[in-house]
Amino acid sequence: MKRVIAIANQKGGVGKTTTAVNLAASLAATKRRVLLMDLDPQGNATMGSGIDKGSLTYSACEVLLGECDLSAALVPVEQSGFTLLPANQDLTAAEVRLLTLPIGREIKLRQALQPRRADFDIILIDCPPALNMLTVNALVAADSVLIPMQCEYYALEGLTALLSTVEQIRVAANPGLIVEGVLRTMFDPRNNLSNEVSNQLINHFGNQVFRTIIPRNIRLAEAPSFGKPALFHDKESRGALAYLALAGEMIRREEEMLTAGQAAAAANDAAAHEPASAVTGTEPT
Repeated sequence: MKRVIAIANQKGGVGKTTTAVNLAASLAATKRRVLLMDLDPQGNATMGSGIDKGSLTYSACEVLLGECDLSAALVPVEQSGFTLLPANQDLTAAEVRLLTLPIGREIKLRQALQPRRADFDIILIDCPPALNMLTVNALVAADSVLIPMQCEYYALEGLTALLSTVEQIRVAANPGLIVEGVLRTMFDPRNNLSNEVSNQLINHFGNQVFRTIIPRNIRLAEAPSFGKPALFHDKESRGALAYLALAGEMIRREEEMLTAGQAAAAANDAAAHEPASAVTGTEPT
């Protein structure tokens, strides 16, 4: 599972940071080497991981601007088992400086990540709630984008805008970028609109919609105030169990894709080595 996944949605309050922190902890619990990159100037993923964003020596700001190597800014989150690239409000200034660069401003994160990319099994990027230069850097650096969204009317409109941006990034700078999946968050099955929007998502996106649904859960909401993922705040809570299930679903998807790819490669190899008579149906001379 060697992938860089940007967790993005320009709409705020849909559970991006909650997903980033809890998915990082859940994947780390499966003994995978996980890096969580906080690319939001609010620094919520940093605080939610138990790191004081006000006392950082180096952060995502310095990494993006090339003022330090990625390795110098990484912080181990020992209790949760993953590594963090922290962030704070300095990222806002970094974005302004990036916008003044004549060329290469959208590939700064990809360049900074490249030397350490092989050190991790999975890299998650928590994007800001806007389609700005920070989000563009994340999408250019990523292999895929995971889209958390609430099942409400305005969320569908925001999803359309994000998918348009993903397509533009794919054409201009990152042809391999794919949609990892759409994740339904803060879901309340008693709400008729939630169920209706959920059905529309499945009808339109099919298997790209994760089967795992993240429920509204008080433990998920209060865990950041303790500086820890829900898995270490209340491991039996519905929210913690949901993110463990999401990690499991992502791992199963990866294994199924790998198996399918190996089967296709074997079939192609077998076809390439068949005698010409077997391929054409003619009698050997």
